[in-house]
Amino acid sequence: MVKRMMDTKPTVYIKTYGCQMNEYDSEVMAGTLKDRGYYLTEDLEKADVILLNTCYVREKVKHKILSKLGQLRKLKEKNSNLILGLCGCLVQKEPGKILRQAPYLDFILGSSNFFELPQVLREISGDHTSDSGLGQGHVARIGTRASQSQIVRVEENRIIPENLPKLRKRKFTAFIPVMRGCDNFCSFCNVPYVRGRERSRLAHDILKEVKELSCLGYKEVTLLGQNVNSYGKDLEERIDFADLLGLVNKIEGIRRIRFTTSHPKDLDDKLIEVMASLDKVCEHLHLPLQSGSSKILSRMRRKYTREGYINLVDKLRRAIPEVTLTTDIMVGFPGEEEEDFQDTLDLVEEVRFDGAFTFCYSPLEGTKAAEYRERVPDKISGERLRRLIELEQKIILERNGSLVGKKFEILVEGVSKKRPYELQGRTRGNKIVVFEGKEDLIGRFILVKVLESGCWALKGEIVSC
Repeated sequence: MVKRMMDTKPTVYIKTYGCQMNEYDSEVMAGTLKDRGYYLTEDLEKADVILLNTCYVREKVKHKILSKLGQLRKLKEKNSNLILGLCGCLVQKEPGKILRQAPYLDFILGSSNFFELPQVLREISGDHTSDSGLGQGHVARIGTRASQSQIVRVEENRIIPENLPKLRKRKFTAFIPVMRGCDNFCSFCNVPYVRGRERSRLAHDILKEVKELSCLGYKEVTLLGQNVNSYGKDLEERIDFADLLGLVNKIEGIRRIRFTTSHPKDLDDKLIEVMASLDKVCEHLHLPLQSGSSKILSRMRRKYTREGYINLVDKLRRAIPEVTLTTDIMVGFPGEEEEDFQDTLDLVEEVRFDGAFTFCYSPLEGTKAAEYRERVPDKISGERLRRLIELEQKIILERNGSLVGKKFEILVEGVSKKRPYELQGRTRGNKIVVFEGKEDLIGRFILVKVLESGCWALKGEIVSC
């Protein structure tokens, strides 16, 4: 590889796995690098730096990431100057193991260290000067390696600086973390171990970010947290998530507010009332169920019961009759018997979710559930998952079918993934609608009429732009 000069932009490729929080972290990394003169590329072959921002919610995801690393190793063998790094939850959990499995990595950054990426690249290039300030004017020499030693940064619960540059993927809708970490310690989940304990951002900083987005023409924001309902519990300021929604709702220019994820145990009457009263808060709630069996919920350490969950849904639908509900459901959790699974099917039939992420339990090393001996055979878990998916798809088709002939305001998000001559957007209730239209509608609110329904999307036509 030809030695790069200081005035040549090095190229960086970033691939993101996992949740919206990871997507936001990748936007920060891309923004801080662009601010320092780096060029972002989607072509692996042209990259001087390759970074995988990782997730670790299931072993399957881990194996997928390690498989990708194996592919990238071949690129590094061709080009010894290629810099390869790993970031996020997977390396936060087991950095030593990852380095043993992929000794060709140049650096790893934990889930609270992602913003240090520019400084790490400078150190790899042999420049150890301070990188505390933001702004252009310094680009690391990529192509000449000062050292072959690996850099490891995995500090826990580190406070993320405010006012970091961001390279947003979209120009009209944006993710905004309101807090990080989790204090729930569900027996199947490792988020408290890879993301740390709950830490709320100051309301002032959140509102400043929303106002900046509004000034840039953004129309929709999604407030993020592992459990947004816990927002503010660790702050000196007396504020909760319902209060925060009220403050964001006042910001001019923003027309839609979404949020995720909510934990049922912390969804209180105040938040439901606020959701119903604020005009910009969308009529959609993602409320993970995990299981319809109180026995299994107890083993999961979810801190609510089957009856409690159904009661919450009743309150939501009384307060917001048009609300759409989506959820997460796990089958095959250790100790789940056919009776427990039937409780889940019965609850799904009763609640009638508008969508569900369904999956088989996968043990994660270090979690309490991984110690449980009452394992459900894979064949039985797979069969239960099939039955659950069939039921949920039937319900979705029925619920979406009831929308045919109705008109909805949608925010046009982009070109349809299946047909280049169609666009797609979302209703306030988070329903995807595809329709024929010109690309100059992207980023605009339009009115559509639903003509056909499907399981994953609605077919519509433009009524007015």
